[in-house]
Amino acid sequence: MPEITMPRLSDTMEDGVIASWLKQVGDPVARGEVLAEIETDKALMELEAYDDGVLEQILADAGARVPIGEPIAIVGDGSGAAATAGAPAGSSGAQSGSAAAGSTGAAGSAAASGSDGAQADPAAASGGGVADAPVSGNSGAQAASTNPAADGGAQGNPAAGTGQGGSATSAGSSGLQGSSMPGEGRPDTTTTASGRPKSSPLARKIARELGVDLAAVTGTGPGGRITRQDVESAHRTGGFAAAGSGAALDPGTSGDGHDGIGAGASTGSAVTSPSAPAEGISASAPGAPLPSGDYEDVPLSRIQQVSATRLAQSMQQAPHIYLTSAIDVTDLLAFRADLNETLEAAGKGKVSVNDLLVKAVASTLRADPAVNVSFAGDKLLRHNGIHLGIAVATPAGLLVPVVRDADRKSVSEIGAEARELAGRARDRKLRADEMSGGTFTISNLGMFGVEQFTAVINPPESAILAVGAAQDELRLNGTEVVARKILRITMSADHRAIDGAIAAKFLQHLKDLLEHPLRIIA
Repeated sequence: MPEITMPRLSDTMEDGVIASWLKQVGDPVARGEVLAEIETDKALMELEAYDDGVLEQILADAGARVPIGEPIAIVGDGSGAAATAGAPAGSSGAQSGSAAAGSTGAAGSAAASGSDGAQADPAAASGGGVADAPVSGNSGAQAASTNPAADGGAQGNPAAGTGQGGSATSAGSSGLQGSSMPGEGRPDTTTTASGRPKSSPLARKIARELGVDLAAVTGTGPGGRITRQDVESAHRTGGFAAAGSGAALDPGTSGDGHDGIGAGASTGSAVTSPSAPAEGISASAPGAPLPSGDYEDVPLSRIQQVSATRLAQSMQQAPHIYLTSAIDVTDLLAFRADLNETLEAAGKGKVSVNDLLVKAVASTLRADPAVNVSFAGDKLLRHNGIHLGIAVATPAGLLVPVVRDADRKSVSEIGAEARELAGRARDRKLRADEMSGGTFTISNLGMFGVEQFTAVINPPESAILAVGAAQDELRLNGTEVVARKILRITMSADHRAIDGAIAAKFLQHLKDLLEHPLRIIA
């Protein structure tokens, strides 16, 4: 069966988040039809079907973060979907009372394949936040488990120990027994066949990061499934793995059970979660959960998460230097007004001050190529093309669409392209190639009345220009005091790649162009 895998949708993408599924299990799909929306580090993008067929399985729930290349769905001829929907509870490899023997026809239930009826929970991740593929063959092998006891050979739920329950399973002729879970002999629909609490891949990842014991979390999702919100709520109220319970993992493990940390191996010697408050430390200490009601969790979008990482790296790795120049844009504003009248008469769109600024920066970079570079360890990469990024604020975070070959385009062409890119950025409809390859970025906060600010360099670029609002200021013109429009721009440069004198020369050239606007279009 053809697997649909997480594609690489941008040059910096390492994984993607399933924003939503637009098709359900059993739906027919055509080649090129949109199956799902994927949130990348830069935008919300559509995932198209590779082939005609039927969506037989969804292997990663909405909200799951999946590494590139990992399977997220299966499209086949429809037989797999029928088997998934109609698999009888308690086939040849499963005993009655097994958590794997669920109700029939439930979407997202375990898929059975092979003569021994071995079952796999589509929500059960194997370390990477991706659901396991259905088990096939006739060996009766069970799907990979994230139960820490799985590799250590010890049976029993890591949090519940060897308590009573009727959720034991045997997969195929090998008779591998599952974990015991509370339930007094009745099927427990809140756990997987391995005895692990049912949870979304995203919930498991967050639980590992926060040190939350999923066995102690009450799920509020469908069928008692643990969601991200459940994990975050448990974290706020102190739902951590307790020392001595056998549930806590060594901080060096990945939490997927593949490091040999078995719950039953050394009861009472488990390492406490690094997030758990240590004895004698106030609950208000850093890392401890705050009292309920003192704050509200606001999850970051994928774009915000990646931006936070990249900008922090930029500040840590690139020594920033800042140069500010005050530019008299009185003539530039008058020139723009005249130009827009001409463009309007010709039936063309108007241009903004930012469009003129983009063109001026592009022309200056062509004249001063020493700024159009990237630092690469023992060398500089001097870019032949001048591709200007324009920072755009969107509800999901900051995006930087790129105007390519800006030095070769007219102001009118730059204006039309910039408006179109900014609009699609706010709608999260940009293509990956429209947000990559920039060599210099412009960030303009003048529309908010900000007079001056500094911006963080967008790696791998070596410079960014922060543009403020034009302000009325009194200037001496000969013997007269006149009111002029003064615009302040601040250049942030990576001192590893750009010396202060080079940056100063660049600003001097740019200032000359902006104060003599006819030269911009010359």
